[in-house]
Amino acid sequence: MDTKLMMKSFDEHLVDHGLKSTRQRSVIARSFFEKGGHLTLSQVHELVGQQDKSIGFATVYRTLKLLVAAGLADEHRFGDGDQAFYEVSGDRDHHDHMICVECDTILEYEEPEIERLQEMLAKKMGFKLMGHRHELYGLCAECVSAGRGNAGD
Repeated sequence: MDTKLMMKSFDEHLVDHGLKSTRQRSVIARSFFEKGGHLTLSQVHELVGQQDKSIGFATVYRTLKLLVAAGLADEHRFGDGDQAFYEVSGDRDHHDHMICVECDTILEYEEPEIERLQEMLAKKMGFKLMGHRHELYGLCAECVSAGRGNAGD
């Protein structure tokens, strides 16, 4: 989905819920949509600060929550769940994640064979599969080649 369409959807959500469409919300949403990827609250705040240093951390947080509520952003909590990562919804079809435990790099992947096996296992167990989240934790190629973490284990 393109940024213009996402912004239109966000504005419609605000109107539908009796909320104001402010310049600050627009700057935050546009910055988020244009950057893409998996971003933390701090990263979005830093990105927004490049355009307007007066936009506070709390405003970015509330706007990201509005984007999630509008179905325009997904919130992920990987690992211990202490930090949320946000990504644009509908940006891609279903995908899973590999998370580097050393540098927090997040790689997305799609693997039809894994999807097929999950469905087969659910069927075999009489389980009605309604969704899933598949996360793999380890070291990214850069951390392995730099000898970080427990790359030899």
